[in-house]
Amino acid sequence: MNVQLKKLTTCIAIPLAVGALSALLTRGSMKAFATINQPPLSPPGWLFPVVWTILYVLMGIASYLVLSSPQPNSNALTVYAIQLFFNFAWSIIFFNMKQYLFAFIWLVILWLLILKTIILFYQSSKAAGYLMIPYLLWVTFAGYLNLAIYFLN
Repeated sequence: MNVQLKKLTTCIAIPLAVGALSALLTRGSMKAFATINQPPLSPPGWLFPVVWTILYVLMGIASYLVLSSPQPNSNALTVYAIQLFFNFAWSIIFFNMKQYLFAFIWLVILWLLILKTIILFYQSSKAAGYLMIPYLLWVTFAGYLNLAIYFLN
């Protein structure tokens, strides 16, 4: 496989930029987050940006594999873009608006969009589908945290 570095870099930069903008718009939120009642298994605040950075890089690589596939799927990339928007908006709903129940409902929709993205990516590139699985698992865990925070606060 011939790696197109410019295309790969762009594909990785897009989810990283979405995450960076989300972090910028919710800056200071981890301090507030640390003050609310949290469920068991809540990771330390420093772990969130580390995990999200890794996940955004994996998403970017996955999107590159689909885009570079002999059978690129524009529908897959559209669903991918929609789930990126849902990912971006969740942070604002949860951290800035503190609408924990609505954020959970939004997260369920995000989860379904990620699952759809995995299925569509897998059709173009098995590796791309597999690269999205850690993201789905993390959002599943985030769903647990989100719902528990709603009930505890």
